[in-house]
Amino acid sequence: MRKVLIANRGEIAVRIVRACRDAGLGSVAVYAEPDLDGLHVTMADEAYSLAGATAAETYLDIDKIVKVALGAGADAVHPGYGFLAENAAFARAVAAAGLTWIGPPPEAIEALGDKVRARQIARRAGAPLAPGTAGPVRGVGEVSRFGREHGFPVAIKAAFGGGGRGLKVAWREDEVEPAYESAVREAVAAFGRGECFAERYLDRPRHVETQCLADAHGHVVVVSTRDCSLQRRHQKLVEEAPAPFLDRGQVQTLYAASKAILGAAGYVGAGTCEFLVGADGEISFLEVNTRLQVEHPVSEEVTGIDLVREMFRIADGEPLGYGDPPARGHSIEFRINAEDPARGFLPAPGTITAWNPPSGPGVRLDAGYAAGMTVPQAFDSLIAKLVVTGASRAHALQRAARALAEFEVGGMPTVLPFHRAVVADPAFAGPDRLGVHTRWIETEFAAPMPPQRAAEPAVPPPRERITVEVGGKRLEVVVPAALGVPRRGGAAARPAERNRGAGPRRRHPAPVAGGDTLVSPMQGTIVKIAAADGQRVAAGDVIVVLEAMKMEQPLTAHKDGTVTGLAVAVGQTVTAGAAICAVID
Repeated sequence: MRKVLIANRGEIAVRIVRACRDAGLGSVAVYAEPDLDGLHVTMADEAYSLAGATAAETYLDIDKIVKVALGAGADAVHPGYGFLAENAAFARAVAAAGLTWIGPPPEAIEALGDKVRARQIARRAGAPLAPGTAGPVRGVGEVSRFGREHGFPVAIKAAFGGGGRGLKVAWREDEVEPAYESAVREAVAAFGRGECFAERYLDRPRHVETQCLADAHGHVVVVSTRDCSLQRRHQKLVEEAPAPFLDRGQVQTLYAASKAILGAAGYVGAGTCEFLVGADGEISFLEVNTRLQVEHPVSEEVTGIDLVREMFRIADGEPLGYGDPPARGHSIEFRINAEDPARGFLPAPGTITAWNPPSGPGVRLDAGYAAGMTVPQAFDSLIAKLVVTGASRAHALQRAARALAEFEVGGMPTVLPFHRAVVADPAFAGPDRLGVHTRWIETEFAAPMPPQRAAEPAVPPPRERITVEVGGKRLEVVVPAALGVPRRGGAAARPAERNRGAGPRRRHPAPVAGGDTLVSPMQGTIVKIAAADGQRVAAGDVIVVLEAMKMEQPLTAHKDGTVTGLAVAVGQTVTAGAAICAVID
């Protein structure tokens, strides 16, 4: 390999750019319009527009990405995580274009990316498993029958999903229908496929996983275990390595099951085997993520292995040349998301006005943004990852408390107040056991969260497209509108004229009515309308469902009354503070 195209954005794209520099490889970035000034765009050796604003138009468009790779002279593609990272068709398209795919074979992606087939492979490999449907369910009725047979709660999971998207839990039978519909919508939006299966949901489990590497010569190693139990909406917030408070037998089971599953699937590359560990110590296989994980830095910190560079070596056909590495010390990763923990972790896209990250011994920051950059609503809420490492778990927690206290982000709410509280919570920081589980945040976390200043509107800087001539060839370029290129007559066009599609912008949301009005708490897109105009509702009933930063948020009635003046439609984008309807007594 000589030059790698990075088919992703944000902090993971920055991470891969740095690995390319370390390995002496060229790097090529691609970007959607909201990412024009993205950190990965400015850091890469080359950057190319994907000519679109949404994920579907850009980071999910296989043909565009392959065309850019060929045009840029790249000879390899790294998919990062999310988007097309677990898409076998993308892997095949990359290989068919004569490029090196830095990931597992498409056959392994298909076998393990399909969660139903992955369970079948795990069963044949002898891995521990909770009851689940034999294949994708055909609708709500099948999920209900499974729940009646095996008991509730039931997890409804996207067969081709991951990262917590397309995963919903029905705690009672009357919750099956809305949970199933929501899981399908999220799966289609995030992965392009809506098939789901059902699985008995283990209540109060820990989420434990193994970071694995497999080469093309049949060798599989486990780099470390990790614990990722601190989650909200089934998406991880805090991860650590190695997974604490496991006995030797549990660790041996995790290692053996992971190697057997990946060996049976013919796996090559970096991958993660995920498990649930019940309160009684029972282990159940969950899924395999056929890609690099968000939380991979904690495994790197305790083993000294650069997982991205190992992916480069494996893709080049090199053998691993080592066994399971020993872990030294303890590392904890805190995801810094643009979300407000005081308001149920609502996404809060906006513009970063202050950025003062911590430093010092044992502190690593993997960031995708810097001061002045805008976190867009169109993509996920992850801004950066703070990784803190110490000689022991207690040492890492002490350093983490100091680093989190130093970290300042302005311009939008973030999850920093939650992290500062959790490192002092006995359930997480206790010396004898890990008292948290995958729903602990929603059910038991009680520390008061301070209010944070509302996000500045996520308004990108004004741009204009102009035509220039270089060497006799006419080119269209995008430049800051402030450059004010004069037009005929000597007068510079006004910004509203220069920006295609530009209109009047509000710096703050328009005011809305008083106590009867239901307003949107964030910018997002309406994906479902659950109540009709004139319908009688009770407090807590869902009125509409809003999708923001790849996750669905139900907006519920704030009091009993009649829905009046429902002013939105499915597919409509609404701003924070926009009126949805009134609820009249």
